[in-house]
Amino acid sequence: MLIVKKFGGSSVANKERIFNVAKRCIEDYRAGHDVVVVLSAMGDTTDDLIALANTINPNAKKRELDMLLTTGEQVSVSLMAMAMQALDVPAVSLNAFQVMMHSTSRYGNARFKRVDTERIMHELDSRKIVIVTGFQGVNKYDDITTLGRGGSDTTAVALAAVLHADKCEIYTDVDGVFTADPRVVKTAKKLDAVTYDEMLELASLGAKVLHNRSVEMAKKYSVKMEVRSSIHSDVPGTIVKEVCKVEKMLIKGVALDNDVTRISVIEVPDQPGIAFRIFSALAASKINVDIILQSVGREGTKDISFTVSTAHKDAAMQIAEAFCQTVGGKEVNFNDNVAKVSIVGAGMLSNPGVAATMFEALGENNINISMISTSEIKISVLIEKEQGKKAVNAIHDAFAL
Repeated sequence: MLIVKKFGGSSVANKERIFNVAKRCIEDYRAGHDVVVVLSAMGDTTDDLIALANTINPNAKKRELDMLLTTGEQVSVSLMAMAMQALDVPAVSLNAFQVMMHSTSRYGNARFKRVDTERIMHELDSRKIVIVTGFQGVNKYDDITTLGRGGSDTTAVALAAVLHADKCEIYTDVDGVFTADPRVVKTAKKLDAVTYDEMLELASLGAKVLHNRSVEMAKKYSVKMEVRSSIHSDVPGTIVKEVCKVEKMLIKGVALDNDVTRISVIEVPDQPGIAFRIFSALAASKINVDIILQSVGREGTKDISFTVSTAHKDAAMQIAEAFCQTVGGKEVNFNDNVAKVSIVGAGMLSNPGVAATMFEALGENNINISMISTSEIKISVLIEKEQGKKAVNAIHDAFAL
């Protein structure tokens, strides 16, 4: 059996934890399995490197930032190989260039194009544990790139896909995927299984357990995933797969996302093609738009509101202001004191009344909704940020999760 294991920064934050991870990987190795390990940078290394870069040049080019940030993962994998060798187990550390994990050239947020397997298979055939840097790739110029925050999950899934791994285990500081963030909702329960689509929605809507691009890739290539605890080795995790038994659970989880900014363009002409002009400009700048609300036309004008991640606020505001000026709108404003609360579940598709239950829970707790977005398996609402935790708990209770 070939197993890909991914461990995050907190799992390898110090010497004790590095040896803990090493021993867990060695258990599978000694059971006769081939083991590939993907690691993030130790602890807060990435944040520390970003802070250091800002003291040198707050406007550093993204290429140089990628060159700097990828050193964190290289430290992790080399130390892990040393730990395994100290435990008398053959291991080898490899970075993205040594594996040849080909990526696009978008520094800071690259995507994989293809991954070579020859070097890894050679090392596995030599009965070594292979330890690979997460979060990074190599572009056509032989420059090193990063995949964006959470990119180590994507590295693990990409390797599991090309190696045709029997299992891809993602280790985190929680025991699996919960019905809500257990730090916010004390009564949150761990799920035994969740579908790719449900997990993708949860990851996209603020659940921090898995990176959404990794789930997207896992579904595309049918990678068998399990989210497990890096601390409690004897606790089963959450299986992510194509189909799950609904077991009367209309809703699988409630997610809270505080990284949201609402932008509104006021009194733009009520004409065909107006919305296309602003959203095509945002797309050209690689800015993802989430919830969109367009008012009913009045006196030849309408308002267009949309949400973006707070990290994209400044860029989105510049685009919105240029658009407003070009089409003769009245003004642009923003509100970053908002939060997005979402419910996710494949069961809601065939069960009426789910939205009513959610809205009733919010209404009874005097929580006002400013925007709503729906799909087949999720409903998201925009509310005041300070009411986020209260809303998640109210909804979690309303659905008896």
